[in-house]
Amino acid sequence: MDASRVDASGPRLPDVDRALLRPRYRTIMAVDIEGSTSRSDPVKAELRSVLYRLLEEAFNRAGIVERYREAYVDRGDGMLVLVRPLDEVPKTLLLHPVVPILSALLAEYNSEPVIAPGGDRRIRIRVVVHAGEVHSDGRGNFGEALDVAFRLLDSPETKDALRRVRAPLVLVVSDDIYHSIVRHGYEGIRADSYVPAVRQRVNGRSHLGWVHDATASLAPAGTPGLAARRRWPLARRAV
Repeated sequence: MDASRVDASGPRLPDVDRALLRPRYRTIMAVDIEGSTSRSDPVKAELRSVLYRLLEEAFNRAGIVERYREAYVDRGDGMLVLVRPLDEVPKTLLLHPVVPILSALLAEYNSEPVIAPGGDRRIRIRVVVHAGEVHSDGRGNFGEALDVAFRLLDSPETKDALRRVRAPLVLVVSDDIYHSIVRHGYEGIRADSYVPAVRQRVNGRSHLGWVHDATASLAPAGTPGLAARRRWPLARRAV
């Protein structure tokens, strides 16, 4: 097509309201289904429906009801949840009990006969928890905090961590979450069950990710978990 004949005189898109670009502090939780691309589209649709249902149940059981969080942001084979900074919803709740509840719900779902025509219906997921400033331009959310969260979630080390375990879920937290929450040992959170296993660079800054080792959290306090004995490689990746 001759570009000179293209009519570009239509109405301009409205300018973005600058008020929408003001940063909003949010606790960030994102999940991604393992092996989604290898499933057929009907199976993907089924798994998405199940994951939405189980995630909603986990949040509600933990008391983080809909009014405390923004609408789920769909990511095709996963989703993003942004939790508002309210006294009723400290960041500790995402690590305990939301993630353990979600893991138990997934294990219960996977225990049923889930091999059927069309593909495997079992669900295993990666989960990241981070916090920071999030922007929205009315079309979607963006910002460096989200970049960090998704780099940690999608890193080869996090994917490998899920392949190494039998549990249906692996959790990675950012360095900020580790130092502000995990290392203080709040109720249900064991600092010695987290291992520094991921390193990503975003916008020229190095970001460390700590992978939770469920075997350590089930062992007596002070007992090194599987991850600690495994000597996880700490990757260095430039962006």
